[in-house]
Amino acid sequence: MVYQRLVRRALFSLGDGDPEVAHERTLAALRQVARVPPALAALRRLYAVSAPRTVFGVRFPNPVGLAAGMDKNGVAIPAWPALGFGFVEVGTVTRLAQPGNPRPRLFRLPSSQAIVNRMGFNNDGADVLAERLRPLDPAVPVGVSIGKSKVTPVAQAIDDYRHSLRALYPYGDYFAINVSSPNTPGLRGLQDREALDDLVGELTSEADALAALHGGPVKPLLVKIAPDLSDSAIADVLEVCDQHTVAGLIATNTTLGRNGVVPSESALGEEQGGLSGRPLTARARAVVSFVHEETGGALPIIGVGGIMTADDAKAMFDAGASLVQLYTGFIYRGPALVRRIARTLRSNG
Repeated sequence: MVYQRLVRRALFSLGDGDPEVAHERTLAALRQVARVPPALAALRRLYAVSAPRTVFGVRFPNPVGLAAGMDKNGVAIPAWPALGFGFVEVGTVTRLAQPGNPRPRLFRLPSSQAIVNRMGFNNDGADVLAERLRPLDPAVPVGVSIGKSKVTPVAQAIDDYRHSLRALYPYGDYFAINVSSPNTPGLRGLQDREALDDLVGELTSEADALAALHGGPVKPLLVKIAPDLSDSAIADVLEVCDQHTVAGLIATNTTLGRNGVVPSESALGEEQGGLSGRPLTARARAVVSFVHEETGGALPIIGVGGIMTADDAKAMFDAGASLVQLYTGFIYRGPALVRRIARTLRSNG
């Protein structure tokens, strides 16, 4: 409650209420905190919860992760575990550095407990991220979400993904193949069966070669899908995942739908981009449930989308998720939500 009454109010007022300014200043502050060990230790005592589990061969201190998009460039990695997260996913990163879409491109819908974004994979590029991760020894597993550069033709997307995987392979604990952002032209077409089969096939072969080069087991590859896919399209994705022995699925990305936006925020809701938060809760959980049932529970799932309370997280796990990630819920509820979810999971065994 303190976060929502005081901290969130202050953050939401930064930059005359510009959400992206608040995001940038928050990351800058966390980057400074990460350089002060006593501050990190104090935060860990307050928020860190141990509820370990092993999924796709990776051991997580607890199953609550930070979703991709919050710390695209990995500038505050040491701070996130101190805020209670059991893993961190950086990115989405592309082969080429890119500024993303023109501002404004991030919009809060507080009454709907939602966010609309059309960021467009703004990031420093895979090679810069690799140099930033190189000296780190993170306290929790780090996943890396990789995507296609905007200027790269869809027909050449495989080269983009392959470059990023090669550059970042030594530093990630798992890799998410993002083919589901609505903000890069043509990207969602890579979810189509033939295109996805080509992409995943090439990347799994590349991961095998990189494991042989660097030593150790092959690092897990996961596919991140959109909530807007039909059941038959999801089934096609699952067949591709099974054919190439993909380690897991991330369900889901943001939605192009606008169901659940309250009428008073309909104008903001009509902004172009992907919608996240409370309006996505039911659909994300339904996709997780469908994937779990279709695969007989054999494919690990990271559930993400509309997790705003500990009960939402519990329902996501009950639907079949092995891990969960937060983005919008963290923005609206703060680190206490991370702690609350992890404690609930620990008490429920």
